[in-house]
Amino acid sequence: MASHFAIQFAVHQIRQGGVIIYPTDTVYGLGCDPMNLDAINYLYHIKQREPGKGLILLGHTLELFEDYIEAPSASDQKKITSADRPTSWIVSAKPSLPDWLTNPQRTVAIRITQHPVVSELCQQLNHPIVSTSANLSGKKTIVNALQAHKYFHDKVDAILIDDRHLSGQASTIKKLDTLSTVRP
Repeated sequence: MASHFAIQFAVHQIRQGGVIIYPTDTVYGLGCDPMNLDAINYLYHIKQREPGKGLILLGHTLELFEDYIEAPSASDQKKITSADRPTSWIVSAKPSLPDWLTNPQRTVAIRITQHPVVSELCQQLNHPIVSTSANLSGKKTIVNALQAHKYFHDKVDAILIDDRHLSGQASTIKKLDTLSTVRP
């Protein structure tokens, strides 16, 4: 697992507007500060992805999203926090959330992570982190640190490693209001 020092370095890079690669619950992800438009644009650039395609915000607790989303009901909070597999939820964004994080319906995707590296990153940042799979748009997702280093070492500010096996399967995405599945 990434050392405490490596995580502190990644936090510093994010605070300085950097983009990092880090292990998530399922695959390696590209991440940055969600409120830094320059970092978001650079993330799209290195991923070779069109700006405006959806991004997910990861956090270790639901409370971390209070400044980003409309407060969910108690029953919706339970759905978000008790999914049996990594599930990203499309929820209503606060009006103050920047357009680059929402779609035209003013929703945003969030996920509560169970991964210790992401949890520590978010604890130290005291805010969620952007998450999109660490791969070139349309290419195979990255599931280990060697692949992350091979493809992105000269394009990102930090790469956090993990010795756990990542499934390589993207998270499920569901709409909270209808419980319909957007991505299985």
